[in-house]
Amino acid sequence: MKTERQKMTAGEPYNQFDPELIERRVLMRKKLAVINAEPDNTKRNEGYKALIEDTGADFFAEADFKFDYGFNIHIGDHFYGNYDMTFLDTCPITIGSHCYFGPNVGLYTPVHPLDYKQRDADVELGAPITIGDSCWFGGRVTVLPGVTLGNHVVVGAGSVVTKSFGDDVVIAGNPARIIKHL
Repeated sequence: MKTERQKMTAGEPYNQFDPELIERRVLMRKKLAVINAEPDNTKRNEGYKALIEDTGADFFAEADFKFDYGFNIHIGDHFYGNYDMTFLDTCPITIGSHCYFGPNVGLYTPVHPLDYKQRDADVELGAPITIGDSCWFGGRVTVLPGVTLGNHVVVGAGSVVTKSFGDDVVIAGNPARIIKHL
């Protein structure tokens, strides 16, 4: 039988209040509170890297980076994240190499059921987010569950990305749409 963590990571319905999952979220909040308060860039980023499943070379994130678990976050080489990023990593979040995120970027993989009876029963599920190489996100970009973005995608500030897009596009708006082909 699968654990709640295994079901969660696979995008299957799971109990969000499973003791193992709660324990991990509490642990991450405690550790991130200390790391986010660290003014030294090198020490702060080493702290983040220790909590994330895998990061490539040249990982850098400004303070107030928040995530639920860390074990579902995969970041390629040469990543820069500005202040106040939030990655809700119920399902895998995979970010390619040479990606740059503006402040207040949110990547959200959890999905709550439309059926109130399932919500009332604390059922949650999720869908992964995948971001290609050489992408740039402006400030306050929100990416919703199940979105895949190709390589060389630029996302305009304040956009809400509700669906997937291929390579070499500039997208913006709420919901985000193609503004320009690169």
